[in-house]
Amino acid sequence: MSHAPGCDGLHERQRRAPWSLALCLLLLLALLLASGLAAITWGSASLHASTVWSVIWQQLLGGGWQPDAGQGGTSQQHYQIVWMVRMPRVLLAALVGAGLAVVGVVMQAMVRNPLADPYMLGVSSGASVGAVSVLAYGSLAVAGLYAITAGAFIGALLATALVYALAQQQGRLHATRLILSGVAIGYMLMGVTSLITLTAGQRELANALLTWTLGSLAATQWSALGLPAAVLGLGLLWLLLCARQLNALLIGDEGAATLGLNTASLRLQLFVVVSLLTGTMVAVSGAIGFVGLVIPHITRMLVGSDHRRVLPVSALMGASFLVLVDLAARTWFSPSELPVGVITSLIGGPFFIWMLWRRTSAMPGGSA
Repeated sequence: MSHAPGCDGLHERQRRAPWSLALCLLLLLALLLASGLAAITWGSASLHASTVWSVIWQQLLGGGWQPDAGQGGTSQQHYQIVWMVRMPRVLLAALVGAGLAVVGVVMQAMVRNPLADPYMLGVSSGASVGAVSVLAYGSLAVAGLYAITAGAFIGALLATALVYALAQQQGRLHATRLILSGVAIGYMLMGVTSLITLTAGQRELANALLTWTLGSLAATQWSALGLPAAVLGLGLLWLLLCARQLNALLIGDEGAATLGLNTASLRLQLFVVVSLLTGTMVAVSGAIGFVGLVIPHITRMLVGSDHRRVLPVSALMGASFLVLVDLAARTWFSPSELPVGVITSLIGGPFFIWMLWRRTSAMPGGSA
């Protein structure tokens, strides 16, 4: 790919990344393993690490659970806690955290605004409308999670397109209009979600509404992991192949066009991928906010702005972050459990205010 005017600053920022990619990935893999072990070990019933490893090791070997005579009558209970309750929940937290972080990275590149994330821009609310619509009016007996995911994907895609269209001003994307449009559309769609719930005549939708408005990983089962894992894996692979094009978007549409990039076509493809990732994650966990805002920003501080680095590092960092947040949600107010979205909002809200103040101070006028 040839260099264009305006690319030098971007490549200079990429070269000055303070951490090497290999070191970051190794450290984050270790952090994710440690976080996962802590989340499986700690809880309302704390377990010894050796017990956790024993259960996991036996399952990975394919031999099923073999009671240990030295553990008395508690072996079956350990198996249920570790393998059937906590393990799928930890894995889903890692998948959702990675997916939301990746979505945040892509959205910020698409609109060239570090304040963009699927929650703030109303994309998660659109996915919630689609998911709750399927619950209220669809036939879950046939499609189940796939129907919810399809509905969430369509809702996220429509919300993304609407917010992007409203943020245009004289053919250019305006940062202030982007944030205001996202917030307005998000609140409107939250109202639509409530309206569907109240008029559907199904009491069970009240619990579903809480799940999709506050975010929750409770009652996760192994059957819920396959679809988000596949979507995340394929989506991340495709985005890594498009990393150079994402880098080009950072220099603006004019500069990207001089490199031969069709920005309109690329954004259309990114709209679909971002909506699919967001819809899938919302379908299994609800609308968890601010992960896509906080993690990409921290990642860029560590490894620079090259998306070949930012995407994998953000995925691992987002996975560890949400595993730890879910652990806090389960243990801080035990035996009660907080929705995980409450804690991410407590963390992300002040971070967003700091980012907004920092951006306003650095860029008076607020154009993207």
